[in-house]
Amino acid sequence: MTDFPTSFQTHNELKDFLDVKFDQYNRPDFIENDPICIPHLFTKRQDIEIMGFWASILAWGQRKTIINKCKELIVLMDGSPYDFILNHQETDLKRFADFKHRTFNDTDTLYFIEFFKNHYLKSDTLESAFSVIRPNIFRQEFMEEEKYSSESIESASAPCYLSELTSKNPESVTENALNSFRSYFFSLPDFPMRTKKHISSPSQKSTCKRLNMFLRWMVRKDDRGVDFGLWNSIKPSELICPTDLHVERVARKLKLISRKQVDWQTAIELTQNLREFDPTDPVKYDFALFGLGIEAQFQNRMV
Repeated sequence: MTDFPTSFQTHNELKDFLDVKFDQYNRPDFIENDPICIPHLFTKRQDIEIMGFWASILAWGQRKTIINKCKELIVLMDGSPYDFILNHQETDLKRFADFKHRTFNDTDTLYFIEFFKNHYLKSDTLESAFSVIRPNIFRQEFMEEEKYSSESIESASAPCYLSELTSKNPESVTENALNSFRSYFFSLPDFPMRTKKHISSPSQKSTCKRLNMFLRWMVRKDDRGVDFGLWNSIKPSELICPTDLHVERVARKLKLISRKQVDWQTAIELTQNLREFDPTDPVKYDFALFGLGIEAQFQNRMV
């Protein structure tokens, strides 16, 4: 295990340390005991998207339990999530009656299936669900609930808007994509209110840890074989680092976070600081921060 000083004297010292940890954890043997192993069970793009999304949303609690619950879902969908989503019969849905993971239950599961079916009947990829530019398919009453900035309203055109967002602050692309996705996800007329707690958004001031993790899986591109890099509409430089209490504790110890509360702005602050180490791929350091969080040596330094 790599030793490290109590504090880092220079920017480059911290960067070098995090680069070592990134190399240590961004490798195929990381996959086996992480929820990302679930989408790695598949080769078809839509299966990867569906089970990657589900694995990220269910990713709270013990990792072994998360993985087992996702495998249970796969069995319930006859081992072929995309085919099941598109071709299931109403009677096939009865088998999900007993599915539960913590507060995620059968009602939530059935709505996820309904959403996926409606989406994949219109698009061959889940990537389009995270597009800021989409036809007017939202329920008006829900759109009124989501508050967007005046900048987004004043944009002359969608292409100009995206260009302006990217040039000003890259994280705005993901922020607006996540706000847009939540509206789209709950645009079906019969969505259950209880399910809304499972899909967060920056407009709620959430760190959106699970959705940011899913986007990392789908967007990041490298030759390590962990992240998939299937999507192109969001660039790796525009991703936001997944931030939960464990990552926050490590990042705060490394003085990458100064904000007191843990919310969307905290995730932004962390990502902006990581961008100083690698402007094109700041979220790669998620591997380093996560790894440090599970190292007993570093845990002892955080007390």
